[in-house]
Amino acid sequence: MYTATAVFDLLLPGDSRSLKAKRSYVRPIVAALRRFEVSAAEVGALDLHGRAEIGVAVVAAEAAHAREVLDSCERLVAGRPEAELLSVRRRWYGEDD
Repeated sequence: MYTATAVFDLLLPGDSRSLKAKRSYVRPIVAALRRFEVSAAEVGALDLHGRAEIGVAVVAAEAAHAREVLDSCERLVAGRPEAELLSVRRRWYGEDD
């Protein structure tokens, strides 16, 4: 069994000056990520209006499958026009961990 996580650091548009506006950008991204059958949630920068951190976790029988899923998630987030992807942090956990 393999688990993999990724945290996407996002810069949101300048008009997200309230938490309500921020949620209007973050919620659709999280919903789109869940189509890949991953756990996804806003996990950081919760009190910053112009930034968001979205975490994704996947469990797979093969390491290659976990990598493919995270690659797909990253492509989805990077392709969203309403947010700029600043960085991605990934961690892998295998049978030896």
